[in-house]
Amino acid sequence: MGANISGGLPEFDRSDDVYSRKPRLVDLPDNCVALIMTRLDPTEICRLARLNRIFRRASSADFIWELKLPSNYLVIAHKVFDEITLKKLIKKDLYAKLTRPNLFDGGTKELWIDKNTGRLCLLISSKALRITGIDDRRYWSHIPTDESRFHSVAYVQQVWWFEVGGEFEIQFPCGTYSLFFRIQLGKTSKRLGRRICNSEHIHGWEIKPVRFQLATSDNQQAVSLCYLNNNPGNWSHYHVGDFNVTNPDITTGIKFSMTQIDCTHTKELLKT
Repeated sequence: MGANISGGLPEFDRSDDVYSRKPRLVDLPDNCVALIMTRLDPTEICRLARLNRIFRRASSADFIWELKLPSNYLVIAHKVFDEITLKKLIKKDLYAKLTRPNLFDGGTKELWIDKNTGRLCLLISSKALRITGIDDRRYWSHIPTDESRFHSVAYVQQVWWFEVGGEFEIQFPCGTYSLFFRIQLGKTSKRLGRRICNSEHIHGWEIKPVRFQLATSDNQQAVSLCYLNNNPGNWSHYHVGDFNVTNPDITTGIKFSMTQIDCTHTKELLKT
């Protein structure tokens, strides 16, 4: 009768009456393991780090995570972290923080790095936009909601002249980017735990299209026209246009807007 035993004990070969220890994976130097990890994606690195303390220690090497971050990660990090915080963070922790949403600019914007592409994602609150007539409570108001990551949305009850615009600038990692407006027709509420939408007074958006526009500081432009008459009560993303970034060391400025300024009819019940 025999038995096989597996575990962390060394393995030996008998050769010329001399016992010699077989090398094992855990005998690799930390820097060799770390070099192997540079070839893996972040998810695979984290899985390996759970195997044992050798892999866990190797997975914290700064040069691994610096390769996973975009080349201009420090510029992006300075948008959301102060200098003291940055000095305390190893690259692994910085990567983890930058790939999660981070509020900045008084809590009106949010950014993170996409794990798959390394590109920058950015959200902008309605409170950071220029909205014509926003201070006139007869037409516009900011209402609290748990359907927004900023916990409030801009709501228009009725308006003739509709104009919303914004701008920002940042050093984007290289790549192609798309800009969208997130809009909902109708006013939603909860009744007996169910989400309901009042679409009775929605009108005006099907008569003339809304004009979406963007322009960049390096003269890229895009214009699109779209009727806002679909999916009342549901948030929809309306594509404004795309732009390309080829130099991550240059700040790119973006201006964008949505307008419907035909004054022959009113527009009602829109959230953005």
